Amino acid sequence: MSTTTTAPGTVSPAETLSIAVIGAGGKMGTRVSDNLARTAHDVRYAENGAAGRERVLAAGRELATTGDAVDGADVVILAVPDLALQAVSAEVVPLLKPGAILLTLDPAAAYAGLLTRSDSVVQAVAHPCHPSIFLQRTTPEEYADTFGGIAAPQDAIAAVESDDPADRARVEDVVRAIYAPVVDVHFVTVKQLAQLEPTLVETIACMIGGLLKEALHETVHTMGVPEAAARSILLGHTQVALANSLRGDNPFSEACLIAMDYGRATIVKDDWKRVFQDDELDKNLAAMLHLDAIVREER
Repeated sequence: MSTTTTAPGTVSPAETLSIAVIGAGGKMGTRVSDNLARTAHDVRYAENGAAGRERVLAAGRELATTGDAVDGADVVILAVPDLALQAVSAEVVPLLKPGAILLTLDPAAAYAGLLTRSDSVVQAVAHPCHPSIFLQRTTPEEYADTFGGIAAPQDAIAAVESDDPADRARVEDVVRAIYAPVVDVHFVTVKQLAQLEPTLVETIACMIGGLLKEALHETVHTMGVPEAAARSILLGHTQVALANSLRGDNPFSEACLIAMDYGRATIVKDDWKRVFQDDELDKNLAAMLHLDAIVREER
């Protein structure tokens, strides 16, 4: 696996592909389109929403109908909300040429079995890791890019439902382009990607981020601690907590370990690891996708 970082403005694809971006004027669609516009790929942009269409045109890009955009495309990127993927894939998949790759940007709908499938179309999913909190940043642009896809390098995760190395290479090429600058692309299964997103990073990591915000609010507005002091000590100690826990930079003090045990016993449920079980993942995704239940093939 290559670990060469692809810098914005210097994307050099292994081959020139015909790529359709469906939902090109949305939040992710705009990010994807901005990066693809820097490549040598033949990119077509489709967008149904009025505001999204205005954004595509304002960026100086031509709009195509969905049918025209996907006609003959090597890769079709569905940059639409999760709740729209079922309907959009049902419209798009029958139009794709044999061997085309259908790329979605989140694993929920793919794992839940909501996407229209075809034996002649390769399904793939790719999701950005976002720049690491431990990333060594050197420019103001890198410091400002906390989401990724602009200046700060990040990794990406991808799943490809194909055993053909050429399909995997094409997906990696496109993933490196849409999430550039990319250091590495890690390949997993669709189920493993669903275990990463949402379980690991949304159900757990983002929830903890929300909990930290609530704790800061409680400290300031209930306990009366000056906000500047509370925010400063929280942000600094959050980095120390992650560095010590995830990298082993420094050992926690004995007193800190006692406080950590108290916090764990007081706040965290004993059976919290059940969120990694398949049935819990199914319930989580069903709630996210507003489904009564997950209907998926066994993988």
